[in-house]
Amino acid sequence: MSIPIAIQLIIALGIFNVWVIRFNKPTAFRGGNAQTMAEEFRVYGLSDGMRRLVGALKLSLAALLVVGIWVPAIAVVAASCMAFLMLVAVVMHVRVSDPITKAVPAFCMMVLSLAVVLS
Repeated sequence: MSIPIAIQLIIALGIFNVWVIRFNKPTAFRGGNAQTMAEEFRVYGLSDGMRRLVGALKLSLAALLVVGIWVPAIAVVAASCMAFLMLVAVVMHVRVSDPITKAVPAFCMMVLSLAVVLS
């Protein structure tokens, strides 16, 4: 398995973990004092509709990263979009004055996404 493919799978599984498995569970990385994804989006001042849109986008992009194993051009587009969404996530953590440690997962996913784009 090549490194870019491994990275694509890491990103896809990470997104699935956050948006499906841990969606309603507290983590140390949620914005503010949020315990669930819905609470986290409220901390950021974002609506439930925006939460659903972001979740659908991230899960779709994660699926496209898997498809991108066989169609590399799709992986580049999906990873580019994922990098942008992760940049926005980092900015949202900064905007609500979270400690930098809360933004580390989003930053790492952004860097991994950029690695796929540049590979």
